[in-house]
Amino acid sequence: MLQILVWGGSFFLLAVMGEPITRETGWGSQWVYGALSLSLMVSALLAPLSSRLVARYGGRTQLASSGVIVALGLLIIAASQTLPTFLLAWVIIGVGMAAGLYEALFATLGALYAERAGKAITGITLITGFATTLCWPLVAFAIEHVGWRYACVGYAAVLLVTTPFYLKVLPSAVRSAPRKRLIEQSSAGVNRRVYLQLTWIFALGAVIMTAISVQLVAVLQGLGYSLAAAIALSALLGPSQVASRVLQMLAGKRHPIWTALVSVVLVAVGVLLVAFVPGATAAGLLLYGLGNGLRAIVRGLLPLALMPPSQYVVLMGKMSRPSLIGQALTPLVGGYLLQHFGAMGVLMALGCLAAINVGLVVMVLRALPAAKSAPNETDER
Repeated sequence: MLQILVWGGSFFLLAVMGEPITRETGWGSQWVYGALSLSLMVSALLAPLSSRLVARYGGRTQLASSGVIVALGLLIIAASQTLPTFLLAWVIIGVGMAAGLYEALFATLGALYAERAGKAITGITLITGFATTLCWPLVAFAIEHVGWRYACVGYAAVLLVTTPFYLKVLPSAVRSAPRKRLIEQSSAGVNRRVYLQLTWIFALGAVIMTAISVQLVAVLQGLGYSLAAAIALSALLGPSQVASRVLQMLAGKRHPIWTALVSVVLVAVGVLLVAFVPGATAAGLLLYGLGNGLRAIVRGLLPLALMPPSQYVVLMGKMSRPSLIGQALTPLVGGYLLQHFGAMGVLMALGCLAAINVGLVVMVLRALPAAKSAPNETDER
């Protein structure tokens, strides 16, 4: 629930609040919605530092502070009368995102529980699949009744009250013996080829997810669907993402590379169905949703399976930087493609990226035995 609140007050906020802000202030929509890109870029720059802080001090206090930082940004948004102040607020929110979203949380769980973190990561991604389902209606209700400024104040108050509970639900430190083993392992090298492949897999997946999240309704309208039909089809994504995470929990224990392969194949097939089989748009979106739902699990579990926990903590931040930069640039590039090449241009680009991702996962799968036997994959624990 704490993750849902931080996601809802940062990454997902402008989907509901952007239009009321633009209407009242008169600021250009490109600036209002572009504030999220600025926030993501700040988060990308700070992600490696965030992971290093988790490795050194544990993430308990950092995660608790993330909600406080996002709350500060929301209070500045509520008080902002000029565009620079509004953008400054999103810079601060970007700091909170770096401190408290998935990468910081996964790094914290990896540091605390090592291989046993997998179950917690899967459960958390399942619950946070309801972030938009819960936060968007509540924020929209608040905007309708008290306006967007007071909605920001109310959301900030909720974050200030709830996120310190991280201090209660997470242990204060890793026990001395496991911590000693992590330090001893920190000098071991990581298979650089696998590391780079994973980084690109996560970055391409994040770009595809962001493009679909931002432009799906417009793309479907470009394919000939009415606004009502496009919104109804888009609503298929949420339940399918949650369903895939439930199925993952019920499927039993397996190496996460297989989950990664299923995820990227479903995303690729789903995007291509939407692009080339008009009568199968709903099926394509369901398949895409299933694959994208698994993507969040793969982000946490696959690096944990391929590197020692100490390196997992530090490298999660480095690996997340290209993903966040890609997410920050995606709305701009996607808007250009939609304007100049139409809906099919966007879908063709996403289909190519999805196909590349399938190839990258296959490459990691083929390298897996070598990765397992590499020095950094020692079983000495």
